[in-house]
Amino acid sequence: MNITLSQAGTSAAGVVSHEQWISRRKALLAREKELTHLRDQVARERRALPWERVEKNYVFDTPRGKRSLAELFEGRSQLLVQHFMFAPGWEQGCPRCSYMADHTDGMIPHLAQRDVTFVAVSRTTLADIEHFRQRMGWRFDWVSSHGSDFNHDFGVTFTSQEIASGHIDYNYGEWPLVGEEWPGISVFCKDEAGHVFHTYSTYGRGVEVMMGTYALLDLMPHGRSESNGHHKKELARHHDRHEPVPAAAAATATAGSCCH
Repeated sequence: MNITLSQAGTSAAGVVSHEQWISRRKALLAREKELTHLRDQVARERRALPWERVEKNYVFDTPRGKRSLAELFEGRSQLLVQHFMFAPGWEQGCPRCSYMADHTDGMIPHLAQRDVTFVAVSRTTLADIEHFRQRMGWRFDWVSSHGSDFNHDFGVTFTSQEIASGHIDYNYGEWPLVGEEWPGISVFCKDEAGHVFHTYSTYGRGVEVMMGTYALLDLMPHGRSESNGHHKKELARHHDRHEPVPAAAAATATAGSCCH
């Protein structure tokens, strides 16, 4: 739930003198530096993962016609894919994936400077994608894998048989929830011969790497102000569905499932 200024009060840890505050802040800074060093170490280990060659010939519908996975690189050697939850028959894209996508357009030119192309991929038709993109005002490349095994092969789409079994293999293990679509991010690299390799994928809370708003809210006294745990993101809604927020008070958010 959102917290108004009148509800805010003071820290549960109390109010202290400047000298005491500096002492506590320095202790936290030491922990933050530990986290920074650990994050750098994990990033090095991530880059050191072995690659797997992509053997299947995936074809996508794009505004410029049919394109292979290799062609989605647009001349660069690295490809970052957002597996955007938008299945055939859905009226709109997933709110959580939309929340992720709201952070994307500003990053595109900076990624390109480091030889990275970004593309979102969804299973619905290109026409549905374009209609929703216009509504949301996004500019990033977004293609359709309609009729392709791409989403299933990279662990974000599940068959009716898998769902009926009550068990799906998501995020490298049995997932406690079932559903046909789940979010993810995948990374690919292409060599000079044109061969494409899968180098990394992340799922679950790993996709928060795209959600810069969360990183900033984590700095705030009331954090993310979400009451339902990480499976129900109260902020993760379509940006044109947010209620107006007065300067001195926040409107109460209604909880809902990930995509409805």
